[in-house]
Amino acid sequence: MPSLRLGSIAPDFEAETTAGPIKFHDWIGSSWAILFSHPGDFTPVCTTELGEVARRANDFAKRNVKLIGISANGLKDHNKWVEDINEFGAKYGPTDVQFPIIADEDRKISTLYDMLDEQDATNRDAKGLPFTIRTVFVVDPKKVIRLTISYPASTGRNFDEILRVIDSLQLGDKHKVTTPVNWKKGDDVIVHPAVSNDEAKVLFPEVTFHKQPYLRTTPLKVE
Repeated sequence: MPSLRLGSIAPDFEAETTAGPIKFHDWIGSSWAILFSHPGDFTPVCTTELGEVARRANDFAKRNVKLIGISANGLKDHNKWVEDINEFGAKYGPTDVQFPIIADEDRKISTLYDMLDEQDATNRDAKGLPFTIRTVFVVDPKKVIRLTISYPASTGRNFDEILRVIDSLQLGDKHKVTTPVNWKKGDDVIVHPAVSNDEAKVLFPEVTFHKQPYLRTTPLKVE
């Protein structure tokens, strides 16, 4: 199976989820989507992650991003686990998991997206089958994979960073810009290398031309 790279079309699939059956591409529709995997239900790091995502649901919705989790357990476990996530998450703020979680007991989707753990011998079920690592796929409305990040099972994800990259991707799609190191929404951006200096002056009246001819920065006001 060819590896999934940035620019690949996200493989379509059908799945049972806590919100009912879905066909992945149809479920995405005209939105962006985040597919993120979890080693297993009733595990401590995953519980903190899903609670955080639930509390940040409005941040993703404002960016037209749908969320869908996946782990190698069935729907019965998923639904019971959601109760735990909401209860524990309430220690940090109102927590209500509304996004779907895919049941992937046979690892079919995890294999399709190459999410299974080949490193941690402890990240396996009672039968010795590997659980997933903490993989993130950001998929755009054209069903193109725009970001992949893989964390080991032992390390919780940084969803501030994931939101930051989504902001950068969406900004770059709308304007002819790229974003520099440690960029945050509201910071100056870099004019895309494909834009000529003359075009840059028109598109970005406040552009700064630096000594290095390939570096041109500009403020960019966005909503």
